[in-house]
Amino acid sequence: MNRPPDEYRTVLPDLLRRFVSDVFVAAGMRPEQSSFLSDLLVTNDLRGVFSHGTRQVAAYVEHFRAERLTPIAEVTTVQESPATLVLDGGGGLGYFPCYEAVTRLVPKAKSVGIAVATTRNHGHFGAAGIYARVPIVHDLFCFVTSGHQLDLQPDQFVMRAAGGSPMAFGIPTGDEPPFVLDFGAIHDLYGGPDKTRALMEIAPSTVLRSFGLGCACQALGGLLCGIPLDPNQANRTWSGANQGSFLIVVDIAMLLPTDQFRREMDAYARAVRRMMPLPGFEKAYLPGGVEWEQEQWFARDGIPVRPKDVQALEKLAEEYRLVCPAFTRPDTSSEAT
Repeated sequence: MNRPPDEYRTVLPDLLRRFVSDVFVAAGMRPEQSSFLSDLLVTNDLRGVFSHGTRQVAAYVEHFRAERLTPIAEVTTVQESPATLVLDGGGGLGYFPCYEAVTRLVPKAKSVGIAVATTRNHGHFGAAGIYARVPIVHDLFCFVTSGHQLDLQPDQFVMRAAGGSPMAFGIPTGDEPPFVLDFGAIHDLYGGPDKTRALMEIAPSTVLRSFGLGCACQALGGLLCGIPLDPNQANRTWSGANQGSFLIVVDIAMLLPTDQFRREMDAYARAVRRMMPLPGFEKAYLPGGVEWEQEQWFARDGIPVRPKDVQALEKLAEEYRLVCPAFTRPDTSSEAT
């Protein structure tokens, strides 16, 4: 679960955006793509989705350096119909084909009611919620997932078959924060057989649901995208381009008047906020409410960044001879008095 770090430095969002963009340019990416990717990552930080924000910068740069991915990929259309789309990511990061896919699905869904896309031949696509948010401003529902190349062996624990299991749902609202549910189905089960066994003893249905959801993600976001189950059958120019994505967009108006649906969603959000929160939370929210609040706070006060992530960015600045933005310590004077 993403939580603001206990120990951190803060940085202004615009300064971080410019710096991250400069890093990607220095790593070989085109300026327009660098700026686009930087904005997506910093916006994730603003929402508190730190795991898929600027923490990823160093890893992406390393993929470029090691030539596992290309920094100058071209997205191409493999196949298209009035309601479907298949894009090839050209061996680069997944952000570019996936964002183009969901953007192109919007007019298709508006025209025929529902539209579906897959993407292939790319690396990490980041937070699934990035793409689920795009259609909801057009009164469209969205579901997104992703899969990657598996290499399943008999001596491996079965949870490996569930892949990475990212998925997101985006649902329109009216005046309330957007409903965005963005999660990984099996992230609590990455600890291996011992951890899974312990969870099975107290919540077996949770483990089975997580496994099933993860396998569905792999089937739709991996196999359906042309990623073979057998890695020996894969033919790749860029070894890191081993992921795909599946996106579906639906026009709410084809099912119910959009004004009516937005009113109901707003009433739903307000009713939830009046309820008793989950343990460890001060407030109750629909999915997306926490991220919406944090985006307001961090835009005003600065993004909290862990010391180890500050160091990683400072190292990139040194390697590329760039000026790293100023990271400041939080003001604790009021707490001391």
